[in-house]
Amino acid sequence: MTRVFITGTAGFIGYHLANLLLDEGMIVHGLDGMTDYYDVSLKQRRHQMLLQKPGFVATEAMLEDQAAVDAAIDACAPDIIVHLAAQAGVRYSLENPRAYIDANIVGTFNVMEAAKRHAVRHLLMASTSSV
Repeated sequence: MTRVFITGTAGFIGYHLANLLLDEGMIVHGLDGMTDYYDVSLKQRRHQMLLQKPGFVATEAMLEDQAAVDAAIDACAPDIIVHLAAQAGVRYSLENPRAYIDANIVGTFNVMEAAKRHAVRHLLMASTSSV
């Protein structure tokens, strides 16, 4: 069975991708930081819906937390990683530029290093124009 690790599974695209892959019989491990950039309760509801399906595991952690990202990816032992999570919003980058460095650069580096360590078959990175 194919194992897919997806970052940003509480977001719109990540949620729908995870849902589709679960319906196709894949095992999906989702990671999301549940940041308050937009409605956290909506993100939590999405994860709750995914958790009702067999084969879904969720981790709540920030991308820049290397230990948490490594632990989640190690637990999944993925064949494929889809990296969708990022700090979005150009205007917000003026207020909190550190959030962009941490999530979009450090976080992406953490995901890439884990993908290399696990020698995944495929790594897809599609985050935000804010990168």
